[in-house]
Amino acid sequence: MTKNNPHLKPFVKWAGGKRQLLPEIKKYFPQNMADYTYYEPFVGGGAVLFELQPKKAIINDSNAQLMTAYNAIKESVTELIALLKNHEKNNDKNYYYEVRDSLSKNTESGTLNNVEKAANLIYLNRTCFNGLYRVNSRGFFNVPYGRYKNPVICNDFLLYQISAYLNSNNIKILNEDFESAISGADENAFIYFDPPYHSPDKANFTEYQADRFDEKAQERLRDLITEMTKHGAKCLLSNADTELIRELYNCDLFDIISVQAKRAINSDASGRGNVKEVLIRNWRE
Repeated sequence: MTKNNPHLKPFVKWAGGKRQLLPEIKKYFPQNMADYTYYEPFVGGGAVLFELQPKKAIINDSNAQLMTAYNAIKESVTELIALLKNHEKNNDKNYYYEVRDSLSKNTESGTLNNVEKAANLIYLNRTCFNGLYRVNSRGFFNVPYGRYKNPVICNDFLLYQISAYLNSNNIKILNEDFESAISGADENAFIYFDPPYHSPDKANFTEYQADRFDEKAQERLRDLITEMTKHGAKCLLSNADTELIRELYNCDLFDIISVQAKRAINSDASGRGNVKEVLIRNWRE
């Protein structure tokens, strides 16, 4: 069996990232992972993907700019690195706001190509306040400049490693609704769901897209996992440990497992630090 590349890790900082929780999550992966097609419909920064390094996977996120960055790393990594090195050379507060404004204007005008959009997103992510991805009601990135002395803007070694992984394996990159992203899943699928977490007091960070992932979306996700269970797909879900989430999955189909995670990225300080979460699994070994 080929050993995983130990150098792979997320290329962006992303709210809800799973690097701190990986040892706990891995306890509940199916045995013989190589036998499954891996689906991740809320891939985010890709911490679980890069830990598993499946040979065959379908990854998706509703954030179009993020998935443009995955595609740019796969298809145009050398050009992307050159643009990031230019950002690195010019980085300061004024330059940051120029790039942020150009990204927002491009949302309406479409004047940047996909590699330029990817470079801008990675640059802003590496230099913005607290690594926070947040958009306003128009879908424009609106996070202020961070206070970093020497931010790592272009990690060319990491980007080449990710590009090699994406190109040497059967990895399909999508930007669709989470339901359509797993439409082909069957009994040979393992699906890891890491949606925007339920937050009854709205303190936790769920605004990485202009449209909120609300309680109706949480219910639609529960219905989808129930349907996937009927098709024989193995599903594992991460979410906040709230009354609603426990009620949604309180049936014989699911195991609800309490875990504790450490969060460093949140729009509200009260949502950082150690927080209670749940893993929900639809099978038993």
